Amino acid sequence: MSIENIMKETIEVIDEELKNVLKHKPIYQDIIFESMDYSLFTGGKRLRPIFLLKTCEMFKNDYKNAIPFALAIEMIHTYSLIHDDLPAMDDDDFRRGRLTNHKVYGEAMAILSGDGLLNLAFETMLEYTLDNSITIEDYRRNTRAMSEIARYSGIYGMIGGQTLDLMSNEISMDDEKLMCMYKNKTAALIQASLVSGAILGGANDEEIENMREFGLNLGLAYQIKDDILDEKEDREINKLTYATYKGIEAAENEVEKLSKRAIELLSEHENKDISFLKELTSKLIYRSY
Repeated sequence: MSIENIMKETIEVIDEELKNVLKHKPIYQDIIFESMDYSLFTGGKRLRPIFLLKTCEMFKNDYKNAIPFALAIEMIHTYSLIHDDLPAMDDDDFRRGRLTNHKVYGEAMAILSGDGLLNLAFETMLEYTLDNSITIEDYRRNTRAMSEIARYSGIYGMIGGQTLDLMSNEISMDDEKLMCMYKNKTAALIQASLVSGAILGGANDEEIENMREFGLNLGLAYQIKDDILDEKEDREINKLTYATYKGIEAAENEVEKLSKRAIELLSEHENKDISFLKELTSKLIYRSY
């Protein structure tokens, strides 16, 4: 089966499960469900939950037990986009060809919808953990995965990276600060997906740390590739990115170096089927859109 068909099938599973989580009886606050639904189903690539599920499958040959955590990752990612688009942040009117959440539902509801998705993410993981941890090992594995997702989503992860992004035009930027911003804002949730997927798949500590480093290299390469594709537009609005700061050639060299290292790390799992993750990595890094 082609990678496109595998991704399509996996996205269908994710979308169906997300719809199940958002099902509810009519209540006074229906509007927040409508708002969350609006942003969750905008044609996103579902890359992070796909990474989580397929990593789990790589170690376990199945990913059913990882689905609640994959849903949580997508909810956290979506909440971050809703808040990123707000006037106080990036002030964007459109995302994926549609009006941003606050343009449809207002700023207050957009804030609450982002908050709701973040909270629902942890409700979803906790409910699964409490109801399905049959052994102490199940409990440890599930709570460890939750801990990784929480840390990578917080002030030492994604939120920390977004903070640096907001400050980027006000502070003296250098290579170290720029890469710190990318490690946290972009790579963090990719690492969270890969690491938690490995944990839920029963990987050992060495394998988990390998996936952590793989995720870092992949996440950085993915972001810098984005910068290359958007360089002309970003330069026009004076946006600080790796490509506008270091130049296209340096950015392309960095993507090549990071992607090569990512594939090397993935290839260390000699006894696992890495074909899907390897092909998806190449697809993302060498994309032209």
